[in-house]
Amino acid sequence: MKVFAGNSNRLLAEAICNYLNLPLGKATVRRFADQEIFVEIQENVRGEDVFLVQSTSFPTNDHLMELLIMIDAMRRSSARRITAVIPYFGYARQDRKPGPRTPISAKLVANLITEAGADRVLTLDLHAGQIQGFFDIPTDNLYAVPILSRDVKENYDLKNVMVVSPDVGGVVRARALAKRLDCQLAIVDKRRERAGESEVMNVIGDVTGKDCLLIDDIVDSGGTLCNAAEALLKNGATSVTAYITHGVLSGGAVARVTSSKLKELVITDSIQPTTAVQSAHNIRVISTASLIGEAINRTSQEESVSSLFD
Repeated sequence: MKVFAGNSNRLLAEAICNYLNLPLGKATVRRFADQEIFVEIQENVRGEDVFLVQSTSFPTNDHLMELLIMIDAMRRSSARRITAVIPYFGYARQDRKPGPRTPISAKLVANLITEAGADRVLTLDLHAGQIQGFFDIPTDNLYAVPILSRDVKENYDLKNVMVVSPDVGGVVRARALAKRLDCQLAIVDKRRERAGESEVMNVIGDVTGKDCLLIDDIVDSGGTLCNAAEALLKNGATSVTAYITHGVLSGGAVARVTSSKLKELVITDSIQPTTAVQSAHNIRVISTASLIGEAINRTSQEESVSSLFD
């Protein structure tokens, strides 16, 4: 087994290798003067079980092309099996046709990864579970809930905690965390007027005197979370903390979160944190290295991955 990484999240790849007690594979991923990507694998991978760690986060297209070219390089170097480890799967929000004459980009990306030569995919908290069906190769979708629930247990009195879904679509995810913590569930009902903007309408459930934990898979602009936090506090919540798997945090999201009424935003390192994220006083990053590392180890040993979540 060998683990390699592109440029999107080398820190996570190194942490995964530390967990596995393996050196990070030697590979060069650089650009020519015209920004064409060039990949060179600097060690023998013939007959090896290869894992490529690459989040397709900003700049999404560059990191996706890096992944595709690395897969091709491994295939042409006679690797026995190639697993694309994609902690954050970009284009996942384009999983259906929201209107006429629009693409299903997540399916296109799945086709590209498959055609490049990947034998299987390992990813974390897909925005839509049905994206697994877009791939014609085995796809394991890991869940961050065990990591998030462990952090909640270390930092909160569970008797006073209420898990909250920031929208109706995230109820299944929120229910999974609430079940693990054995606590109550509430829902924020919102109406989105246009892309990137949201308007909180109503809180379903009694949050009076509760420490509310907003749970979601992606925080992008941060508008939904900040509006939800304000609505929960107006409805009597003691505090509001957000637990989110993927901290996309584009544009002015970090500034929006730091100036909001959120007690804390907890994200994972599926996307490498920027300097702004690291310096924000109310944003904290927790590691997914042990979860992904264990899944990689079990995949290589042909053991069960789903039992990680039992």
